[in-house]
Amino acid sequence: MTDRTSSREPGTRLEHDSLGERAVPEGAYWGISTLRAVENFPVSGRTIGTMRSLVWGLGAVKYAAARANEGLGLLEPGESAAIQQASLEVMDGLLDGQFVVDAIQGGAGTSTNMNANEVIANRALELMGRAKGDYAALHPIDDVNRSQSTNDVYPTAIKIALQREIAELCAEHARLIGSFGAKATEFSGILKVGRTQLQDAVPMSLGQEFGAFAETLREDGNRLEELLPHLRESNLGATAIGTGITAPPGYRDAVIAELNSLAGLRLVSAADLVEATGDTGVFMLVSGVLKRAAVKLSKICNDLRLLSSGPQAGFAEIFLPAVQAGSSIMPGKVNPVIPEMVNQVAFRVVGADATVTMAVEAGQLQLNAFEPVMADALLESIAWLTVACRQLRTHCVDGIRANTRILEQRMLSSVSVVTGLAPLLGYAAAAELAKEALATDRSIAELVIRRGLLGAQETQDALSARSLAGLG
Repeated sequence: MTDRTSSREPGTRLEHDSLGERAVPEGAYWGISTLRAVENFPVSGRTIGTMRSLVWGLGAVKYAAARANEGLGLLEPGESAAIQQASLEVMDGLLDGQFVVDAIQGGAGTSTNMNANEVIANRALELMGRAKGDYAALHPIDDVNRSQSTNDVYPTAIKIALQREIAELCAEHARLIGSFGAKATEFSGILKVGRTQLQDAVPMSLGQEFGAFAETLREDGNRLEELLPHLRESNLGATAIGTGITAPPGYRDAVIAELNSLAGLRLVSAADLVEATGDTGVFMLVSGVLKRAAVKLSKICNDLRLLSSGPQAGFAEIFLPAVQAGSSIMPGKVNPVIPEMVNQVAFRVVGADATVTMAVEAGQLQLNAFEPVMADALLESIAWLTVACRQLRTHCVDGIRANTRILEQRMLSSVSVVTGLAPLLGYAAAAELAKEALATDRSIAELVIRRGLLGAQETQDALSARSLAGLG
């Protein structure tokens, strides 16, 4: 449906496209394409302007493209300089409020690309001393978008954004690993009962338990780091479907070189631009690793909630920091709210992975139209996980204390120590000891010595922390 010609109202400027003419707010850096997208996609209420790294990536691509086009004689130096300056302002966050298109949109990201093109064009016009909307002097498509398509700009900007956000997540994740590692050292000499299937198993140290938390997170940190090389492959220069139509010879290499020089990203050009334009499998890879990291972090939080349950009728082996009152009706109740928050972040990340998986699968022929929802899901997952790691570290793990009184009492009376005697007495004899200890409330050590099965020193050595928990 086309627009009828509009009269210009006070405080507006008229812009036109192939569908007609519309009045745009005079002070807006965005234009008619962005206006239509705002009207068409009032979905999430989250604009791309809130996605700082994505906007940074868009600005970086437009800056690099302007320099590459100027070097190939396709842009006048003055035009290129204005586009570059406007793009740098976009990267610096000075124009975030002008990126008003909703994160969820049809069109494979065209609305996002046009939002960037219009904002940069109108800011560049302003820098050139011209009025916003004076596209005869500098055009959002013919100049800002020269040698480009949404289909190579948008996925490249997403990959740049993901690299930036994953790097921040990795840093926060590493700090959390350090926090668990510090607790492992602090708790290294404290014995406790290990459990399998929620039943008493064999002794271990509380330090070993926390050390295992640190190690499982370290493994996920390594997987996150391994994502970065996969995100460095770019299809810039592919334009619409990978054939490079409208991009001149030399542009592909030039724009990658300019982008790397600007941002130090170490991007490489995809070997097959048609494949790279149609395939979004890398986003499913990222999503899968994020899901793995979230699920394992959630499992650790489940353990923290169990270990701190009580304070009288639960495990009560550790104390989590009390960060807020836990009930509007039960005086003095304190809940494990930080681990609970992390659990919920993990649930959301798992859901986002399902979204990304379906979006990747739904691609057709030479393009996947659903990159907007992939970008939204992935960037939200990373942002939430980053905050979750930070809050878990600063508001929970750093302040965890061991309940040494409870742990010592349980170790003194625990039947689980009998496993340490099985190599000396045999499985059957050790099982009989366990049954008698449970029935009589006597300790395993007492029963062993009473029956004359081992001497006092031999019993003490067999049931020492070093023997039971492998502590040297």
